[in-house]
Amino acid sequence: MALVLLPAMASAAPASAPVSGHVVVIGVPGLLWSDIHDTATPNLARLAAQGSSAALSIKTVGPHTCPIDGWLTISAGQRSQLRNGSCGLAPAPDGNAVPGFAAMRDDNAHNKYKSDVGLLGDAVHHAGGCTMAIGPGAALGAADSAGRVDGYVPSTEQIPADGLSRCPLTMIDIDDVFHAFIDAGVDVNGHQVPVTVKKRAAAVKSADTQIGQALTGLPPNTTVLIAGLSDANVSAHLRVAIASGPGYSAHYLTADSTRTGGLVTLTDATATILHTLGLKQPSDAVGSRWRADGAQPASVTTLAKRLNDHDVAAQSYSRLNVPFYLVLVIVQVALYAFGTFALSRKRGRILTVTRVAAVAGAALPVASFLANLVPWWSADHPAVILVAAIVVLVGVITAAALAGPWRRSIIVPGAIVGGLTALVLTLDALTGSHLQTCSMLGYTPLVAGRFYGFGNIPWAVWVTGLIITTGAVAGWFQSSGRGRLATATVIGAGILALVIDGAPFAGADFGGIIAIFPGFAVFALMIAGRRVRLSRLLLVLAAGVVVVLGMSFLDSLRADPTHIGEFWKSLTNGDGGTIIFRKFRGMIGTFHNWELSLIAIAAVVFLIFALLRPLTWRAAVLHTAYERAPALRPTLIAVLVTGGVGMLVNDSGVAIPALAFTLAIPLALAASIQALGPEETSEPPSPSERPESASAPKA
Repeated sequence: MALVLLPAMASAAPASAPVSGHVVVIGVPGLLWSDIHDTATPNLARLAAQGSSAALSIKTVGPHTCPIDGWLTISAGQRSQLRNGSCGLAPAPDGNAVPGFAAMRDDNAHNKYKSDVGLLGDAVHHAGGCTMAIGPGAALGAADSAGRVDGYVPSTEQIPADGLSRCPLTMIDIDDVFHAFIDAGVDVNGHQVPVTVKKRAAAVKSADTQIGQALTGLPPNTTVLIAGLSDANVSAHLRVAIASGPGYSAHYLTADSTRTGGLVTLTDATATILHTLGLKQPSDAVGSRWRADGAQPASVTTLAKRLNDHDVAAQSYSRLNVPFYLVLVIVQVALYAFGTFALSRKRGRILTVTRVAAVAGAALPVASFLANLVPWWSADHPAVILVAAIVVLVGVITAAALAGPWRRSIIVPGAIVGGLTALVLTLDALTGSHLQTCSMLGYTPLVAGRFYGFGNIPWAVWVTGLIITTGAVAGWFQSSGRGRLATATVIGAGILALVIDGAPFAGADFGGIIAIFPGFAVFALMIAGRRVRLSRLLLVLAAGVVVVLGMSFLDSLRADPTHIGEFWKSLTNGDGGTIIFRKFRGMIGTFHNWELSLIAIAAVVFLIFALLRPLTWRAAVLHTAYERAPALRPTLIAVLVTGGVGMLVNDSGVAIPALAFTLAIPLALAASIQALGPEETSEPPSPSERPESASAPKA
């Protein structure tokens, strides 16, 4: 088939700055870093050695990404998908027009991301440039909003001698790896038949050969972008990203969207193309350009292994995440059941064991983050190493909380656990969030909801630990008669929390700062001995709205705002209501998560019917703790307010109070047991130790 090259499509939009670069994008759906070797894939190995490389998060809309989804995402610079279609290859163009493109564009314009399919092609055309597509998928990625490319050939074997130099943007679709899975087919249950190692290697080698053919016809100073832009009819994986050409050398790739060396996203590819062509990035394109950062190893084998390690960690997270939450549910419910039993018995030893178990249960969240200091996912038996690391860490933290001279204190052991939790997650947020990435309570690049700062679940644990620690310090000031310092401590901690959580270089969390303000405001009022009246609460909420919107506005002025600043932009362009409604729907949907809902319900039931309900032989144990540690009550109420508001304003919903309770309620139980005192926790005397009754006859 001869090359068809049409004039650039005319557009009603005003022309932008002219195109100033040359980009070739090569999409290889299904390509993994484990596929790349020095000898088996010489062309990919050479590009990786000379250019910059990263693991590529290809999350679009569905649970895994199909080739059409990946190409449409590059076209729009925003997550897109082919809805209600099979996960197959793109349709072959009819001449220079992509069949069904208008329907794809309309469908994605109404998805939850409102993606503008055809954005990239339009940007090139508005600048007076043209687009060239080689292969059906490439036509999807390069097409303008009318579904047309300026030049098209079906395969790399049919590229004319000057085919790669005619247009500033050329896209190439090499689908051999994905074809291997199509050829393998599915079984009677509709599941993908595994592709043998030999067949996969042959498919990768064929793709590498075609890449080599394409590279021979490149003009000087061409930027080449390689993207394994889809999954391969199997579970989601991190794929290959390579950038070669001006500005790229033997370094890892990164982007402002991830802030992680060796990790970029598919939407970043669109921003990279536009930047390389010297074109302004439209606001509908949400990614950040790929850039070199940090020297990569000289050996391609070592490089591929290190980048594949991102995917290994993500796959281990996916396998173990559900079992971990199941264990978390069992631990929490068992702790509450045992605590209820222990509180109904006047036995010191049982209560002592319960206190130790409660502190250990509260140490579990921070231990799960610290476990990422050990590369457990790379072990032959990752689950064993992970469990061993968490158990050891829980033991060390529990010993630190209960073995020192403060072990008889009501609040200090809990403050140690809460303070360590807050400190670890603060340092993690300030240094790149490595402990949160693929932690069992963190986030995964496969979902690509967040790559830095505080995720919703880590935030819930962090802010709860901070509140507990703040309450302990404020209580110490109160007990020494320095009430003003106690109030100042809470106010200062609240300001610090807003800065850490909202700062772009730290937490970069929008929903969190909304919840922090009322939580710490109520906390400060109670510590100061003021009643929390409705008028004061409304005033606090109004001030909170001003502070939150102010932070959002300031962040929107930055060159690369976080989603805090993006919310301000959404408000100004009228999309704020859509975002709020989407988060509300997400919040409601979390109540279907039975594990987290069970934790939250069990914690509330235990709080009401075990810690706050008077038992037959004494007053409610938590009230006893309140009497001996007055700051404990406002501390727990601050946790409840912050977690409740956090649930309402975040799409993680019930997960936020559930994880806050895993830290707060066990520590409240431990404090309550210690507050009972020796007279309440001592063993009852044996019959031989009981004093004789005055009326008893003497022997």
